Amino acid sequence: MSRDAWDPERYGAFSAERGRPFAELAARVRVKDPRRVVDLGCGDGRLTATLAERWPAARVQGVDSSPAMVEAARRVPGIDVVLADLAAWRPAAPVDVIVSNAALHWVPGHLDLFEHWVGALNPGGVFAFQVPGNFGAPSHTLLRATAEAHGVALDWPSVAEPAAYLAALTALGCAADVWETTYLQVLKGDDAVLAWMRGTALRPVLAALEDPTDFLADYRTRLRGSYPPTEHGTVFPFRRIFAVARRS
Repeated sequence: MSRDAWDPERYGAFSAERGRPFAELAARVRVKDPRRVVDLGCGDGRLTATLAERWPAARVQGVDSSPAMVEAARRVPGIDVVLADLAAWRPAAPVDVIVSNAALHWVPGHLDLFEHWVGALNPGGVFAFQVPGNFGAPSHTLLRATAEAHGVALDWPSVAEPAAYLAALTALGCAADVWETTYLQVLKGDDAVLAWMRGTALRPVLAALEDPTDFLADYRTRLRGSYPPTEHGTVFPFRRIFAVARRS
């Protein structure tokens, strides 16, 4: 399996559910007529395109570290897309809005990079992001336990708690709004939580295994015990942490 291992089609299988936090984050970004907008971790570009629709006069740029995602995003009209490590990315000129949706948990030490990202903003510019807050949920604790049982040791993605994000942003002189939401996603189909996880958190585990058959069977069994199907679908609590910070 490719080390890139991002599959835009698989990731997009739950596009409505994955897109809702982005829409709610973007709604809190109140910047009038921005000229330069950047989406860090733009994925396949479909959500980035909504920023171009909202601000048609702006130059909207997507940044992603996955060649597969960048290839897909470059087919989306209305946005520029670059392949870059998010931790190393720096704009050629100050920007008015930086948005990051479900990406920063893949960037080790991302709290330490806030200074660079906030520093890339024009005065009054906004840095807005959302990250998963469900690493303690069964979907993730069972993933780590199952991976360990099958000999896979990885540096797992991680996030801070909301109070730590608020402290870091206000320490940089920003006016910050930080909050969290837990969505009760109702997923359709057999082994829906496994299908969801294959689009994101399972990616590095599958990339590390020569043959994932036994691992997937084990993980599927464990998930079924924690996420039993109901007559309406499988309920999957989906906690997200949001922040919108305005540079003074």
